[in-house]
Amino acid sequence: MKQGKEDFKFVKEKNDDKGNYIFQKDKLTRYGFYFVGTVLLIIGIVLFTV
Repeated sequence: MKQGKEDFKFVKEKNDDKGNYIFQKDKLTRYGFYFVGTVLLIIGIVLFTV
């Protein structure tokens, strides 16, 4: 069984039509990144101050 070529890119620009991307360069991805980072930072602060 043959497997197709896997050429994932990391960040997708707005005008690219390809679908092999992990993240898109838009507001939702940026908001999600900052939200997850903030939650992890808060968890880290709570764990290390106890």
